[in-house]
Amino acid sequence: MSFGFTKIREMEIAEMATKAVVYRHDKTGARVLSLSNDDENKVFGISFRTPPSDSTGVAHILEHSVLCGSDKYPVKEPFVELLKGSLQTFLNALTFPDKTCYPVASANVQDFYNLVDVYLDAVFHPRLTENTLKQEGWHYELEAADRDLTYKGVVFNEMKGAYSSPDSRLYEASQQSLFPDTTYGLDSGGDPAVIPDLTFEQFMAFHRDHYHPSNAYAYFYGDDDPQKRLAILDAVFSQYEPIDVAPTRVPLQARFTEAKAVRTGYPASDRLAKGMFTVNWLLAETSDPNLNLALHILEHILIGLPGSPLKKALTDSGLGDDLAGVGLEADMRQMFFSVGLKGMHPSNAVKVESIIFHTIKDLVENGIDARDIEAAVNSVEFSLRENNTGSYPRGLSLMFQALSTWLYDDEGVEGDPLALLPFEAPLRNVKAWIESGEKIFEELLARLFLHNPHRTTVLLEPDHTLGKKAAKEERDRLNKAKAAMSPAEIEQVMADAAELKRLQAAPDDPEALRTIPRLTTSDLPAENRPIPTELRSLAGRELLFHDLPTNGIGYLDFGFDLAAIPDELLPYAGVFGRALTESGTAERDFVDLSQRIARTSGGIWAQPFSAPVLNSAEPAARLFLRTKATGDKLADTLEIVSEILASAKLDNKERIGRIVAEARARAEQRLVPSGHMIVATRLRARTHAAHAMDEAMSGLTNLRFLRELEQRVDKDFRNVAKDLEKFRSLLINRSGLILNATMDEALFAQAEPALARVVESLPESEPAPVKRAMPVLPAREGLAIPAQVNYVGKGCGLAEYGIELTGAAQVVNKLIRTGYLWEKVRVQGGAYGAFCILDRLAGAIALVSYRDPNVADTVKAFDELADHLEKLKIDSDELEKSIIGAIGEMDSYQLPDAKGFTGLTRHLTGQDDAYLQAIREQALNASEADFRDLAKAVRANAEHGDICVLGDSLAMENSGLGLDIEQVL
Repeated sequence: MSFGFTKIREMEIAEMATKAVVYRHDKTGARVLSLSNDDENKVFGISFRTPPSDSTGVAHILEHSVLCGSDKYPVKEPFVELLKGSLQTFLNALTFPDKTCYPVASANVQDFYNLVDVYLDAVFHPRLTENTLKQEGWHYELEAADRDLTYKGVVFNEMKGAYSSPDSRLYEASQQSLFPDTTYGLDSGGDPAVIPDLTFEQFMAFHRDHYHPSNAYAYFYGDDDPQKRLAILDAVFSQYEPIDVAPTRVPLQARFTEAKAVRTGYPASDRLAKGMFTVNWLLAETSDPNLNLALHILEHILIGLPGSPLKKALTDSGLGDDLAGVGLEADMRQMFFSVGLKGMHPSNAVKVESIIFHTIKDLVENGIDARDIEAAVNSVEFSLRENNTGSYPRGLSLMFQALSTWLYDDEGVEGDPLALLPFEAPLRNVKAWIESGEKIFEELLARLFLHNPHRTTVLLEPDHTLGKKAAKEERDRLNKAKAAMSPAEIEQVMADAAELKRLQAAPDDPEALRTIPRLTTSDLPAENRPIPTELRSLAGRELLFHDLPTNGIGYLDFGFDLAAIPDELLPYAGVFGRALTESGTAERDFVDLSQRIARTSGGIWAQPFSAPVLNSAEPAARLFLRTKATGDKLADTLEIVSEILASAKLDNKERIGRIVAEARARAEQRLVPSGHMIVATRLRARTHAAHAMDEAMSGLTNLRFLRELEQRVDKDFRNVAKDLEKFRSLLINRSGLILNATMDEALFAQAEPALARVVESLPESEPAPVKRAMPVLPAREGLAIPAQVNYVGKGCGLAEYGIELTGAAQVVNKLIRTGYLWEKVRVQGGAYGAFCILDRLAGAIALVSYRDPNVADTVKAFDELADHLEKLKIDSDELEKSIIGAIGEMDSYQLPDAKGFTGLTRHLTGQDDAYLQAIREQALNASEADFRDLAKAVRANAEHGDICVLGDSLAMENSGLGLDIEQVL
């Protein structure tokens, strides 16, 4: 049956074992891509072309707003209700420069259809009101007639956070410089200085003109019934008459005839901050599969490895700390390439540009090293065949790839969603051109880079006045707006804000809540699904084997025990791990080594790990050396691992210096986008030795260490090299080594002899474990950065108060995050998010906010959570939803490599199947009494918890919390 659709195209994508069918809805013109295969992790997405005409953030604000209630589901936040009570493996909405996407995923078919139903009603029949715009976008806030007027709104504060990140500013400036005449020259997320220009009329008109089946791109993926997909969509689409969507088309950017330069600033806290610089090229349309693949390979040739020619030339110059730019951007109608340096003096921009062009010219004239080409082709091919999307569902990644060509049509010619999904033919073509001796990459460099006038340079300079200037401009604008108001209008602003708060605090009608479709606890499996794990012995060491289907790829982990590493050396873990694979060995330099790794494997990398052990004060701490390779190359890959472990060069001052500078720059870069994790790591460091180790290896303590180490490399490298050598002698040995193998039995039989040789080659020393000292940190800590938002946290250990966290606490936490914290800190407080982190193994709690305009108010909300839990009358419906959501988190979908590594970490931390089953049963049997039990933990945190805030120094000073403030950036 066609269900009102016409089949446009059908294709078997053998490399993905997928049948693809493209449809067009007869009545409205809506487009559908249906991918059918045996993946149980089903994906649906409804997307719209939403190119904005200004930087008010209307597309972004609307993305938030349509999920705030619909005709069929008239509750405040259907999205949150789904988060509470679904087995979803993905549930979100995303705004891009030219499209807005609403994807969902679930491995449970009924749950999947429930998600689809709610999302379709949300986008087509939202209950949009002026208060929706005020809550999600912006509104005036005024506490009293004689007080200052302020702005508040979720997206407004989210984008203030984005504008506080130098990397975000550089990316926006680089993209916009290349596309001054199209939608890509605007900020689809919203410029905080422009967001308050958005009116309710513009907001509603944007929904009317863009959220229509004629402008819709619907997508299904997985093992559900392909006919039911069409029936579901037709039932919605058929309610509409077609409209003209030509105005939503994304035009091509006209080509420049000469290069352009942009110079702008970013907020910095002092005059010692450094600049960032990129050279940017507009390349070609995304839709040609051969060119698209060739450019991805070229990106890898240029900057994909530590020894790649362009990356090496830039980092070896000593002019900056790390690469800047995004490399190849291929998700828009026209691809672009952006590269440069960060952490450089602005006066060196001309030198950086010269290095880039000299390197490209040299590659064009003298040719690219065949080993670099082989390494890049192997790396890209491995990535395509592995199809490892991490925590993202595979189907979601394919949806975004399809949209990158599907979205664009001109003069009645449809965009092709299948242009880039089959990769075998373009891969064969590119390989054939290389084998025939064609200089395809040199030709691309000459045509699209060297002789391409559509080029820009962007110099981002530190400006220690910019933050104050932006705050003054906002204050002046608000003062002007208030001065223009009559007393009656001022009263109305206060009344409107009070009404918004009333609506935000008002509970949903129980009848309306019951309209949200969901599973029941009877639909949940009572038993955990264990990860196949067999404990074996290899060369006298413990090996965990996970017999899982990995499509011919073997995943191997070597876990070296950090127990003997003293506290003063522990912060070296990240640098040492990178040095293993990025500094060369006794047999080859780092360029040759990085080429060999890329030509042979899917990657070799180090990963520090530290976690509490169940019922123990001891940590499970390892530095993992991880690798993956196809079966035919596993033995060769293990030879490289053996070479690295035996003779990695730790005395190469230049390479170690580069690694340290990059690590420090990346740690500083993380402060703004990942501020909530910096705060959480800082708070948890007080609660268990494992978390103290984590803070030393990856937190603010590590950033301070890296800053000092950078100076020591320059002035005292001999002792730095001694420290690294001591780290190696204490770590790289058989003592405490644990091995982890994820692959099928036949593949393991191939790998076992080579794996045994690696272990047998290791030293047999048994260094004594050290006694850890817990860090002494301020109880009220303020970490100042040049940001317009804050990350607020409060946390404590619970064991000393006799409080134990059970599996039922996870159920309560589900309701806390999607109920109290969502409403108090996000909806009413204007923060972008808030989290409650419960750590069963360490016995600790932490409450943390994200991109938050407040400080003291958020701490007050955290503290009042205890009263809320003590008084809460939880009905059976809400409890059941929370149980379902908690079980969904426990059963989160994982790809085989992630399953194998999870099995390893569970083993190290003492979480066996019996323990995990007990946790599951506690969650399934959660009751109102468990809310009272968790209230004790929250009360302990309110009364005894430490406070840590990362953010604006003035906001912290004015908070009245008595914070010990330190400028960290």
